[in-house]
Amino acid sequence: MTDLTPNSVLGGARHDAHGSVLSEATPSALFLIQPFPGQAARVTDALISAYGVPFPGPGETARTAQVEIRWAGRAQALLFATNAPGGLGDAAAATDVSDVYARLLLTGAAGADILARFVPIDLSPSAFPSGATAKTLLNHIPAHVTSLADGFEIMVMRSFAHTAFHEIAEAMTRLEARSAIA
Repeated sequence: MTDLTPNSVLGGARHDAHGSVLSEATPSALFLIQPFPGQAARVTDALISAYGVPFPGPGETARTAQVEIRWAGRAQALLFATNAPGGLGDAAAATDVSDVYARLLLTGAAGADILARFVPIDLSPSAFPSGATAKTLLNHIPAHVTSLADGFEIMVMRSFAHTAFHEIAEAMTRLEARSAIA
């Protein structure tokens, strides 16, 4: 039988600089949930029943120990779960997008300073607290950025993963070099 487990796109790449670490998150199952018009309440009820999380509002993330769901645009959310969403019936479209995205983790205190070179939104903790998520740009690359307790997760389409990793790593190295001569 064919193994359809999501594969790493960066092969475990890691970059350490400026007190921060850039790495690829472990690939996981990911589903795009899109409620049909007028069905948002039914979708929220189904998600609460199946996973214990509601459909998120703009910029929000909801999570339990087993699943996480993030806002991903108007009437869209990304569900991180080990199994396909059930119970949605004719209330929403649910599409497996596990192989569409690469997930990068940027941890460390300088994460917001590093991403400020690329992302046109305020990522300071007061404006973008842990759990906040935004659909934005990373330079020219469409990205989903989510604030974590210890940094950020940046999701980009797999075809942009190497470029995104390289650009962030380069910014980390340049910030480290600047701080060494300052």
